[in-house]
Amino acid sequence: MIITDPMAIEARSMEIIESELRTEIPPENKAVVKRVIHCTADFDYAENLAFSDGAVRKGIEALKNGCTVVTDTQMARSGINKAALSKLGCDVQCFMSDPDVAEEAKARGCTRARVSMEKATRLGKELIFAVGNAPTALLTLRELIDEGAVSPALVIGVPVGFVNIIEAKEAIMETKVPYIVARGRKGGSNVAAAIVNALMYQITR
Repeated sequence: MIITDPMAIEARSMEIIESELRTEIPPENKAVVKRVIHCTADFDYAENLAFSDGAVRKGIEALKNGCTVVTDTQMARSGINKAALSKLGCDVQCFMSDPDVAEEAKARGCTRARVSMEKATRLGKELIFAVGNAPTALLTLRELIDEGAVSPALVIGVPVGFVNIIEAKEAIMETKVPYIVARGRKGGSNVAAAIVNALMYQITR
């Protein structure tokens, strides 16, 4: 039988994922892992998603408090469910396309990802960072955390690629801030958005 109802498709997908999981996942992390597998069809995430102690709980608390989610790509920003954000009184920001960010990055000879992360620290709000593309964003966050310039409620570190990727993820896992990180090369903006959505859906659904 062909399933056409969107919610039924999602429910059946989650049933299939549950039936095919071969990894023991702590209950508090399972919804996030399943949501990432759902958006990628990649069961490797059952093994390579790393969670600091209480990361999911702390991310949910920040969302309940009306935090701002900061992404490193417009794609990740677009993938985050705006209706769920609105229900929680949260918002999502991506500064990568801002003219002032581009101008400052050019003047300093650095990446827009670096300047974007620095700009986010000046928002004066509780922040969740969702990084799915730029390792520079994670490395900048590590510097800002070490300097005491920012203390994120949660860092979602899932950039994809080959250069500086593993090092950037390890840099975040060495901090004391809550994190959800995809070890290794895999990740992406869709994964970053899926993790944010997974956290929100535990409150709004």
